[in-house]
Parts: sequence; C-alpha cells; structure tokens
Amino acid sequence: MKYVDEFRDPAAAKKLLRAIEANAAKLDEPISLMEVCGGHTHTIYRYGLENLLPENIELVHGPGCPVCVIPMGRVDDALWLAAQPDVILTTFGDMMRVPGSDGSLLDARAKGADVRFVYSPLDALKMAEDNPDKQVVFFAVGFETTAPSTAVTLEAARRRDVPNFSVFSNHVTIEPPLRAIVDGGETEVDGFIGPGHVATVVGTKAFDFLPEEFGMPCVVAGFEPLDILQAVAMLVEQFVSGDVAAGKAAVGNQYARVVRTEGNPAAEALLDRVFTVRDRFEWRGLGWLDDSGLGISEEYARWDAEKRFTVPGALIPDPVACECGSVLTGRIKPWECRVFGTACTPDTPIGTCMVSPEGACAAYYNFGRIDRKVTVELGSRPS
Repeated sequence: MKYVDEFRDPAAAKKLLRAIEANAAKLDEPISLMEVCGGHTHTIYRYGLENLLPENIELVHGPGCPVCVIPMGRVDDALWLAAQPDVILTTFGDMMRVPGSDGSLLDARAKGADVRFVYSPLDALKMAEDNPDKQVVFFAVGFETTAPSTAVTLEAARRRDVPNFSVFSNHVTIEPPLRAIVDGGETEVDGFIGPGHVATVVGTKAFDFLPEEFGMPCVVAGFEPLDILQAVAMLVEQFVSGDVAAGKAAVGNQYARVVRTEGNPAAEALLDRVFTVRDRFEWRGLGWLDDSGLGISEEYARWDAEKRFTVPGALIPDPVACECGSVLTGRIKPWECRVFGTACTPDTPIGTCMVSPEGACAAYYNFGRIDRKVTVELGSRPS
C-alpha cells in the first residue's frame, strides 16, 4: 500500500475483522492486549476499533504517552526554571498545558514568565543564538522517539559553541515501564501492541524480553486503523496456534514498511554518546523505576540545565481526584475516573491524560466516549 486512504479502507477492515472473529472463536479464554503508545489509543478511539472487536478481545491502555508519564514534580521544576531571571523556557505545545501543583507553563506565561513553545529543540537553540543575553532552556520530554532530536541539538550546541543554551532532560525509555506493568501483576495483560515510532529507533529487538522472559507476545504496529487491526490479528494468531501456550511467543513486526529488527543503529549510537541512563526516574502512575530516564552525559554537561541551575527536584503527589496513573497502567478505563468529563476536561485538565491528544482520557473525551460510563454502569456492551 502507498497511500493513507488504503490504510483506512473499510473493505480491508471488514476482511481483517472476519479473520479476527474466526480466530477469537477458537480462544479458550478472553485475552487483553495493551496498546503501549498513545498514538495507538488515539486511532483506536477515533475510529471506534474497540467496538468492532469480538467481546473476548479487550484493548487496554499503556504508558506510552510521553507527556502523560511526566510526574507533577518535574513540571514544578520546569515552572521554577521559567521563573528564574533572564530565562526563556521552551518546550513542545502539549507540555504548555500540563498542570503542576500551582498551574501550568501556560499559566506562568500569562503571569509574565517568558515561556515559548517550539516545534523542534533546534528552534530553541536558534532562539538562544538570537538572544545572547538570555538563558534559553529546552524542557525535553519523550521516549526514544524524540530523544534523537534532542541529542542532535545538544551536538549542534557543542559544535556551534552556544553558551546560553541548556536542556532540562525528561526523556525516558520504553522497556522499564513495560517490565513494571508485567511484574506488578495489577494489570491483566496477555500481549502487547508495540509502539511503532519508538521501534523506528530501537528496533523490534527492544521488545524481545517480553516473549523471552515473560512468554508474552508483542506485535510492533503502525498508527492507521488497518495497522492496528492487523496487529491484533497477528497477536490472536499466536494464541490460537498454540505458540503462546507452548512457550514460543514472539515479537512480530506489522510496521515493516518503517521498522527494522535492528532499528536505527546511528540514532542509538548518538543517544549512547549524548545521554546517560539515570539510576532512577519518577513516572506518573508507576513511581520510581530503575534505569528508566535519560540524563545528559558528562561530555555534554555544559548544556545540562540540571547542572547549570539548582533545580529543586520537587516531589509532588498527584491530585487525589486524578487517576491518570491507573489509566496509564491499564488498571482502569478513563470513564471509570470519577472526575472524567466533569471536573476534568481538555479545557480544565486535572491530569496529564486529558492534556495531550495522545492521552487516553483526551481520546475518549474528544471522540464521544463520555457516555461509555453509563453503559458500563448498566452492565451492557456499547453498541
């Protein structure tokens, strides 16, 4: 297939659904499949895929929304940086609206802080060159998908010797949260729909630990409706064929048009040079995870905001009413949160899952899933 419309073809979708239904009828018991990436969640609920699948196949949400997993304390640290004299704080648009304990970066800008959103960290570097009397800080977030662009920018800052630029790194890696979910035992998960964008960098090899250590299948998928349906079909086939029961679960690659087994070695080499793995990093909903965050290596320490400034390192608990942590780990669905769609909306977000378009709560809200809460209470399956 060459064009986007081909990945949204209704006839092809019906054919895939028939195959899924035929195999689902052979399952001995229901299965739950976690879509790791927020981009997958967005597609699933934009196109209503969850309602098309057989009743014995459930999709649950994972911790793959890069904005959603940032804990409130790191947002407060960014707010502190924005309040420092002669600082221009820059970040991606989604992070502007993420609530800290005393408002968001957008609120801070309204109160006079110089906070600006950028499309790329290279934009922030250019801003530093254009404003030599200011300290320009880039608030970096994201998995291995966005970390290479930050690494390229740090390399450019060193090459061009830009002294007034620094990065507040909040990059994270995909393996530790998946391990935590499987090891935690609080979420019913039988297989994973792997994040295609992350896999373009780390390859399908990064998910081999799921079948090798936990006997769980994974299929790396693209982000169109047919991509996700095909990934579900490939996962169900592993259960029906007996491979999972026989300990032969595997990592499949539905997104072969983009993803390779080995990933992008050049990008990974750059990440290894520019970043260093933190001993521990805090995640929303998962707490402190070992070896899960990327700090800036000693070679690039001159451009590390956490070394240039005495960042407080705030530890702030989530609001009591917010259940983003449970949504991010698949323990509940968004409509089960008591403030979903009432006190917490995209205009008045209490938690991060309602801010980013990749957040499960925002996807449910924006695509008309508010009424799903009623159907759950009535004990019926949504039509």
